[in-house]
Amino acid sequence: MAKVAVFGYGTVGSGAVEVMVKNAEEIAKKTGVSLEVAYILDLRDFPGDPMEDKVVHDVEVILNDPEVKVICETMGGVNPAYTFTKRALELGKSVCTSNKELVAAKGPELLEIAKANNCSYLFEASVGGGIPIIRPLLTCLTAEKIEAIQGILNGTTNYILTKMSDEGADFADVLKKAQELGYAEKDPTADVEGHDAGRKIAILSSLAMGQTVSYDDVYTEGITKITPVDFAYARALGLQIKLIAMSKMTEDGNFALVTPRLLDAKSPLACVQDVFNGILVTGNMLGDSMYYGKGAGKLATASAVVGDVIEEAKNEGRTIPVLWKAEKAAVSNYKDLSQQYLVRIAGTDEAAALAAFPGGKVVKVAEADNEFAVLTENMKECDYDAKAAGLSVISMIRM
Repeated sequence: MAKVAVFGYGTVGSGAVEVMVKNAEEIAKKTGVSLEVAYILDLRDFPGDPMEDKVVHDVEVILNDPEVKVICETMGGVNPAYTFTKRALELGKSVCTSNKELVAAKGPELLEIAKANNCSYLFEASVGGGIPIIRPLLTCLTAEKIEAIQGILNGTTNYILTKMSDEGADFADVLKKAQELGYAEKDPTADVEGHDAGRKIAILSSLAMGQTVSYDDVYTEGITKITPVDFAYARALGLQIKLIAMSKMTEDGNFALVTPRLLDAKSPLACVQDVFNGILVTGNMLGDSMYYGKGAGKLATASAVVGDVIEEAKNEGRTIPVLWKAEKAAVSNYKDLSQQYLVRIAGTDEAAALAAFPGGKVVKVAEADNEFAVLTENMKECDYDAKAAGLSVISMIRM
């Protein structure tokens, strides 16, 4: 019997408890591991809850119990989650988490502490909710040199962009609807400005490179400036607009960024709709492999958390290896990344635009007066900036 404690009895924490209790027989049958929820740490009481007798308010009760071997940290934020996690690992208790903010900020440090104390720190649920992606990177794809990771890593923004595309609605109207449905927070900044996806691609980039890609090194651009007219141009070209978190390892350097992008309809990511997530991993031998599913939600994320609980319970007294060194990875300036651009330009001077972007394709849509767009050929963004400087650019979206 493996005794488990849960830090935080919110959406994910209560979901993890639900998974462990309801699927106890299934887990034991498949893995040979029996899980018991011994404690739940929270500031609140939960009168009437089936687990109310497990709730404690003092973390020391859990840390001082030698029978607790695995802890689920589902508190969110860096502190006090970092302090509690560090203490637990130093005591030889394995910790698993859904806390992307903490993993992005302190991941390599906590992994080193776990290794020094013969326990594990796992974080499958910190990226992609219930989609298995971190474990495949660490196990199934270890024979691969990862060349690129591209993903729709935020369900809120994907829902908004899906509705804008399908209904021709404005960003503000769809955001309001997303908030009413519970898909977007009251303060949606972390989602719509790309910060959430930025933390997730920082984690995936770190695992792909084996060194630390700081969230601060990820160029991040959100979706707040995307308009129905942008979707009109996309439709004219047979393309989709998605918020894409990208990590690319190329001859020109290693890049990590989050930006709205135009996707060809043939791209597997173009088919990812509503609140779903999709992650496309490119290996030098395998080529592309796709991971798709619910990127958030109580039980989807909790399922991934409990998967880590089981792995840690099965490996008590040893460290499950995760290659992620504290040494900073060399991340190149995103301006050196070569790509295409759809450039909206005010006025009617197509000749000047094509002189700036030789080989470009002019696009016009009925929804836009006194403007046109040019789909450029492939070039580095620094070169795009120089060519676009003399034009009346309204906006630009990358391919």
